[in-house]
Amino acid sequence: MTTVDEGYSAKKWLPLEANPDVINQYLWGLGLAPDEVECYDVFGLDDELLEMVPKPVLAVLFLYPITKKCEEERIKQDKEIKDKVHSDKVYFMKQTVDNACGTIGLLHAIGNITSEIKLSEGSFLDRFFKSTANMTPIERARFLENDSQIEDAHSVAVIAGDTTASDEVDTHFICLACVDGELYELDGDRAGPVSHGASSPATLLQDAAKVIKTMIEKNPDSLNFNVIAISKKA
Repeated sequence: MTTVDEGYSAKKWLPLEANPDVINQYLWGLGLAPDEVECYDVFGLDDELLEMVPKPVLAVLFLYPITKKCEEERIKQDKEIKDKVHSDKVYFMKQTVDNACGTIGLLHAIGNITSEIKLSEGSFLDRFFKSTANMTPIERARFLENDSQIEDAHSVAVIAGDTTASDEVDTHFICLACVDGELYELDGDRAGPVSHGASSPATLLQDAAKVIKTMIEKNPDSLNFNVIAISKKA
């Protein structure tokens, strides 16, 4: 999902399913080697369940329900973070295509771990990150918006899901990643990256879980949450 703001496009995709198998195939098709990373469901946020997730975890995707309270808080926080300085190593892009948040979340994840992984030369991911390296967040969004290869791949991934996709959804994907010793919330609907304090590659999953728990507590009446870890393969 995306919210209408300045720079919003009329283009609308079907939403990506929060399904690790679907996302794995999607990423591998875009140029991430199958022996590099793999996505896994995180079945709970307690320590014993987090320990079951294959390590090291490179990034975390979180799908949560959009509520009026969430939107009000987002608007308030955006005013606070708009002028905040963050590490120039953070790869961040805006979202201008409705329902593209799953793909944006994956691009945020991969864009912030390129030093940890190998992308197939000439693949979409290789081309995308090389082409957008020096662009602004909104320029990166426009580049994505006008790229038919990623739109087609996204559509294939949607069809591969276990459920029938609807273009009217009330859920949203974000990415949590550790960059330069800080945990960042990366959401194309936000004014910029949101820092959640100190983190490290070793504690990324636990640190992300704390942030996610807080977000879940703000929506006590909803069960529509999914957490997916993107882990480096041994």
